[in-house]
This record gives sequence, C-alpha cells and structure tokens, in this order.
Amino acid sequence: MAQSFKGPDSWVILSPIEQSIKSKIEKIGVPLKNWDIQIYRGILTGFNDAFIIDEAKRAEILANCKDSAERKRTVEIIRPILRGRDIKRYSYEWANLYIIATFPALHVDIEKYPAVKNHLLSFGMERLEQTGKTHVVKGEKITSRKKTGNKWFETQDQIGYWEDFSKPKIVWGDISDIPKFALDAKGESFCSNTVYFMTGSSLEFLFCYLNSPLSEHLFSKIGSSTGVGTTRWQSFTIEQLFAPRITPKIENEFMKLFSRLKRGKINEADINTRIYALCELTKIEIAFIENYSASI
Repeated sequence: MAQSFKGPDSWVILSPIEQSIKSKIEKIGVPLKNWDIQIYRGILTGFNDAFIIDEAKRAEILANCKDSAERKRTVEIIRPILRGRDIKRYSYEWANLYIIATFPALHVDIEKYPAVKNHLLSFGMERLEQTGKTHVVKGEKITSRKKTGNKWFETQDQIGYWEDFSKPKIVWGDISDIPKFALDAKGESFCSNTVYFMTGSSLEFLFCYLNSPLSEHLFSKIGSSTGVGTTRWQSFTIEQLFAPRITPKIENEFMKLFSRLKRGKINEADINTRIYALCELTKIEIAFIENYSASI
C-alpha cells in the first residue's frame, strides 16, 4: 500500500478503502480533544475493601449513626459507584455498590462521621495510612497505601473534579472487547478507577457515535490491544478519535434518536444508518465497516 510517512505525527498502514473512510471522517470531523468535553478517570481509593461497600454495609453504617444529623451527613458521602464490569453497550447495570467519598479535595472532618470512622478503622490504621510503610500486626505483615500527603481516612487520589460526577456524563470501562459506552443522564453515580467518564456538550450524539461500528473501526487504528482480545479505551486515545462536526439541527436530531432508543422505539442499526449518512459513506464502505466489526 502506498503510504506517506512525512511529519512527526503517528502513522498507520491502511488499505485503500480504509484510507477512504479515514479521509472522509477527517474532512468533516475534528478530534474529540477539540470538542467541548472533559474526560476524567474514576476514583482510586488505594484500598477498595474499605471504601467500596455493598447495600448491607451501607445500612449498617447508617444504623450506627448517633442521630439524624449524623445520618444525613453520612448519606451525603456514601454514593453509588459504577465499575468497568457494570457498563454495557448503551446501558449499565448498577451492582448496588457504594463508595465512601472522603476525597481529599472535600476536606472532610472525619470526627463528624463517627460511624464511617469506626467502619474504616475496623480495617486497621496501619493498612489505611498513606505512608507506604510495612507494619507487623499480630505477626502478620501489613503494607499501608502508597505514600501521599493525604490523611488515613481519605481516598488515595485528590479527586478535585468530584462535582463533575453529578453532571450528565458518558461512562465506559478502560478495557473492553467492543465499544461499551453508557449515558448517566442524571449524574447519579460516581465511578471507580476502572472507568473513564466524559462531561460537556453534545453527549447524546457522542454516546451514539462512540457505540457505533464506525467508531469501533476508527478506534482500532489508534487504540492499543491487551493481547487477549480486548482493547484499552484510554482517555488520551479517545481524545484522538475524529467525530463529525454537527450543527444544532443534527444535535437535536440525535437527542430525539437517543430518546427513542431509550424507549425501545428504534434499535441501534437505525442510529448507525444515520451516522453513516452523516459521514457520506458508500454502501461498500459501510459493508466493510460492519464486516470488520462482526469479525472482531
């Protein structure tokens, strides 16, 4: 295949039909890094056993609150959380798990949350402190979380963007065999460190586009494989993906398509057809993309 390797940018060897598809998208689109969006990674606690809890443990912690005021405060920092395995294509299945959201950026006073404090201390101060030290407790070697400037009851990451979790957002797992993007339209859930999320404008359109076979094909040319049949859907690679520019009219159209998809009035094939038309792909190019997607 004839290729041009000029310039400092990364390159990929493509067949003529792949070159044609790539040229069309790049002509009418821009990389996602230039869209009005922000991409973040989910929360790294450093010790999930203590900070990620199920429904029963949440109920136990709330029952141990001394009064209604403590209970109200505690409810506010125990939030639903999504993991990578919970996210499917077009939807997610919450596993009834919660995170104790003691982010350093929140400057939580743990003394105001005694029930949460007692729960965390049940795992041992030596395990929770963020010093990177090794301790011997009752003859057992215990290594604390890695050294940071954060307090023992705080998560390992600062999470200065914590308010963005409550915004409408697209969520996806960092490793997946196929595109699996879901839309948390109400901003109901926080995300674990195995999840990336996107806030900003045109989320309904981007949600449809990112789940499409076209997006999957384009991403396969820039993304990296794990070597075991899955792909790394990392933020810095997602930002390189070209998406077609849209007008307010087209954006409104995809908002309606998303609404109809959510109500089961159309299927994903109808949305993909609209995306192909938007990108002016030929029948041969569409067949190539869909056959490529089916073969993965």
